[in-house]
Amino acid sequence: MSDKTKKKYSGADYTRFMLPSLIGIMLFMIPLKFQGEYTIPVAILSKSVASILEPALPTIITLLITFTGIMTIIYKVAKPSFIEKSKNLKGLFNVNIFWFIVRIVGMIFVILAYFEIGPEWIWNENTGGLLLHGLLTTLLTIFFFAAFLLPLLLDFGLLEFVGAMLTPVMRPIFKLPGRSSIDCITSWLGDGTIGVLLTNNQYEEGYYTTREASVIATTFSAVSITFALVVLAEVGLEQHFVPYYLAVTFAGVVAAIIVPRIPPLSWKKDDYLTDTSRDNMENLPVGYTPFTWGLDQAIEKAKNSTDVSGFIKGGLHNVLEMWVGVMPVIMAFGTIATILAEFTSVFTWLGMPFIPILKLLNIPFAVEASQTMIIGFADMFLPSVIGASIESELTRFVIAGTSVTQLIYLSEVGAVILGSKIPVNVGELFIIFIERTLVTLPIIAIVGHLLF
Repeated sequence: MSDKTKKKYSGADYTRFMLPSLIGIMLFMIPLKFQGEYTIPVAILSKSVASILEPALPTIITLLITFTGIMTIIYKVAKPSFIEKSKNLKGLFNVNIFWFIVRIVGMIFVILAYFEIGPEWIWNENTGGLLLHGLLTTLLTIFFFAAFLLPLLLDFGLLEFVGAMLTPVMRPIFKLPGRSSIDCITSWLGDGTIGVLLTNNQYEEGYYTTREASVIATTFSAVSITFALVVLAEVGLEQHFVPYYLAVTFAGVVAAIIVPRIPPLSWKKDDYLTDTSRDNMENLPVGYTPFTWGLDQAIEKAKNSTDVSGFIKGGLHNVLEMWVGVMPVIMAFGTIATILAEFTSVFTWLGMPFIPILKLLNIPFAVEASQTMIIGFADMFLPSVIGASIESELTRFVIAGTSVTQLIYLSEVGAVILGSKIPVNVGELFIIFIERTLVTLPIIAIVGHLLF
């Protein structure tokens, strides 16, 4: 512990911390009822704008992903001076060969899906069409509002305050900074993609190490309560929501304790993306409590925060990073994953090793259920769609519960992680997905046996 002289702050200093942070909490963490469902205001704003722009959204998405592909090609081939001289533009379009190929594939897929040309298996309503007309139309507006308003959570001291308060809990249990609890709460009440966006931002700013960012993105980007209910309703068991969500939460906590302690997450290094790390912020000086130290750090952060114009510029840059960097990736990986799920037996074959495990857990229709264990890697909703016709309520409960605790889906959260700066590749995502399945499946099965 280091000694530190306590500072005196004015009422304006406290207001500069508290007002934006409270607005951020209201927007990202306070659920409101909207169209019969509880969700956070950022998601409500997103859905409202999406409903107004609905007819134009596929066109906007196609133009955006195509523009990204063309500009990436132009930079790769010609390196024009207007991009070279701009740090922001160069950051958007200067990618390595792997992401260059991914962006081009995403551009080709979105054009084929928009015009419904080429092989039907690329653009039909269950593959590329599903991504273009379904997921991406939602994410376009979510990325806009979440990325633009995210500085309210990041730049005015809220994470510093919460981090100091929760470090004594988060460090020993999860080996993570206290501030990572905000990522989980935001995902839990809103959307897992917002949690990844928040985590990536903190990683780029030097608040998380490579290991911490990788763990948080793959472990704490939880499925929202609303979507968990949608999954349960798909299998016709919404009347069991309370025990279901308690089981999912408990299984998620157990996975959050175990999975980061084994490879590949345990192999990630505790180094920083930037030269200026912020790890010293967790050291509690002599004479401070976690509360007073958190308040001190929060007010200092707020005092050094940007003005309104800087807030707007920073927010718009966040939006562009998500639109340009992530949406082509989601289109590419999401389409490939849904093609494999829809037109091949890959996920059926991969699910076969789960047959003896399901039989050991005494789950009826083990062969049918095994097909749902891996297909969730393509898209979270697919296991429930496939499992909805299985006669056993116990089996449907286990399928719905396991699919929600697996967390990593290439059509959504997985693709967002791959499009971020967080260094987790597709192979590692698949291994983590399997590990989470093996950890959470027995827990969900035990609760299912107690319930049915």
